[in-house]
Amino acid sequence: MGLNLLMDSRIYFRNANTINYHIFARNILLRNYKKKKAQLTKTIMRKLKIIQLVVFLTLSAFVFEVQAQRIDLSLDYGYQFGTKLNYGPNYLKASDGGFFRGIAGFEFSSGTMLELTYMKMNTELLIRDILISPSEDRLSDLSMDWIHIGSSRYFDSSSDLTPFFGLSAGVTIFTPKNENLAITNRNLASTTEFSFALKGGVIFNLSDVIGIKIQGDLMFPVSWGGLYVSGGPGGIGTGVAVSGTTVMGGVSGGLVFTFD
Repeated sequence: MGLNLLMDSRIYFRNANTINYHIFARNILLRNYKKKKAQLTKTIMRKLKIIQLVVFLTLSAFVFEVQAQRIDLSLDYGYQFGTKLNYGPNYLKASDGGFFRGIAGFEFSSGTMLELTYMKMNTELLIRDILISPSEDRLSDLSMDWIHIGSSRYFDSSSDLTPFFGLSAGVTIFTPKNENLAITNRNLASTTEFSFALKGGVIFNLSDVIGIKIQGDLMFPVSWGGLYVSGGPGGIGTGVAVSGTTVMGGVSGGLVFTFD
């Protein structure tokens, strides 16, 4: 009787453990499903916002193109000097690197241009964290897509040089990729954040149509570090959630084409 009771108890506990395991596994699957659903919803909303912005910029460009007295198209290549976002004694850092940029400008009053800007940067996202990475190490590659609308003022001069100053605002899309699996055990999600920029420079007018542009930039990405990093390939030991505004400096040069 006692032996049978002991065997029945072992069977009961084994069955109970099996049921608990299934409940635990089901809860994990349900939690992962909810997390992926939330991430998918966030991604869809972000893409809708980008589409709305692109449509707005396109319509704005069409309206001002109809009214414009002059149209400027410029292509340039530049170098940005990176930026760092501190949290306590730790930091995230976007390293320096090159970028390409295209600008379409439409004159809506004498010497004042409405400008649509697209800029593409590729760099590395670095981290130094006492718990996750005590020494600075690469967290991932980082792609930045800047989509801005702004205005610039061009000043007449007695020579072939045209100084200018401008400002713009819009969104920047941060896309991490090729994550360092020695630091993080998950893919980092892309984010779309508000940003603004200031610029100044000079155009060397080679003719009425072509000019060479030299430009300096101060770029302000807002909340570019708003990401979550889970530590270690063996499990989530700790995490980092960082956000804030920093400044990125840059210089560039390129060609400007003017159409009256």
